[in-house]
Amino acid sequence: MSFWAEPIFVSDGFSIEPDNSQALTKYIYYVLKSKQYDIYKIQQRGGGVPHVYIKNIRFFRVPVPPLCIQQKIVDILDNFDALVNDLSIGLPAEITARRKQYEYYRNQLLNFKEAA
Repeated sequence: MSFWAEPIFVSDGFSIEPDNSQALTKYIYYVLKSKQYDIYKIQQRGGGVPHVYIKNIRFFRVPVPPLCIQQKIVDILDNFDALVNDLSIGLPAEITARRKQYEYYRNQLLNFKEAA
């Protein structure tokens, strides 16, 4: 399952485009991505190449909070995605976190109380 911000050619697949007055496209993407394993479970019976058909997911219920809440959810998940998948963002953040952790434990290990 992928998200594309620009038009693409889809072969042997489908795309979902929600009513923008009700739901944000990226919000729907994240909801469906969170249900990806459930969707895969209902995909194909028998042999051959697994496919997911729109008829299999058209009855999935998607919670639709107000657009401002959807946007907050999208912003949070986009930030997490960038931290995890974008080395230029995620790696420096991880290095900073490990440095703080190292300093904390170093200070704890080397903090000797004065003998009374």
